[in-house]
Amino acid sequence: MPTTELNLIALPGIPLIQPGDNLAAVILAALTRANLTLTTGDILVVSSKIVSKSQNRFVDLREITPSPEAVSLGEKTLKDPRMVEVALRESVGVSRAAPNVLIVRHKLGFTSANAGIDQSNTGSLGHDLILLLPENPDHAADELAHSLEKQTGVRPGVVISDTHGRPFRMGNVNVAIGISGIPSLLDQRGYHDLFGRELKATVTAFADQLAAAAGLLTGEADEGQPVILVRGLQWPTDAASGHATDMIRPPDMDLYR
Repeated sequence: MPTTELNLIALPGIPLIQPGDNLAAVILAALTRANLTLTTGDILVVSSKIVSKSQNRFVDLREITPSPEAVSLGEKTLKDPRMVEVALRESVGVSRAAPNVLIVRHKLGFTSANAGIDQSNTGSLGHDLILLLPENPDHAADELAHSLEKQTGVRPGVVISDTHGRPFRMGNVNVAIGISGIPSLLDQRGYHDLFGRELKATVTAFADQLAAAAGLLTGEADEGQPVILVRGLQWPTDAASGHATDMIRPPDMDLYR
């Protein structure tokens, strides 16, 4: 049955997350403030930033000594060589480097600008304090779902989202970098359209669509809404749960690397 109505709710009152904070407890408190309880089929889209903060993925650039490669790339990209050094440490290779542009192949498998390093809303140290992406976001999503299930009896789907650019379109969108309990991709090959034509190549980025929809509420500035409850979404019962790593295009299929 297709989804005919979908509700997205920004959970209220999420505090500024500190290293070591229990995200499950924070989310449950927010649900209580909103007079909501988790029900079967609920999905939580969680900003990667608060996961990273809870994992203490902060780096103080004042403690970084850039390598000669980072200095050279910093000159080419007009970026702080200390930040470039951290991006290189988080990456397996550089895809593109140009003024104001550093595109790398992240250790997590995807290609992104600046290795996903975040410099916004990181605290009082300003530009000297940066935030790396979470360690193993798929595992972090599983852990959060399990913790919530232990406390509520309901295991929600969890998507950890991050903002990515796109090579052929302007503007950023949120994508899923960690997934638990929902399909990563919906393979619709073999299905039929309204006129009976068999679909030959349709594979939908289900988790990315969820992350993008939630991004309308999380925002990118001072919204302060890093956890979105998604309720009412339907998907085929035979679609297996996946992880974000399922969506990484294999190198032999990647024409834009």
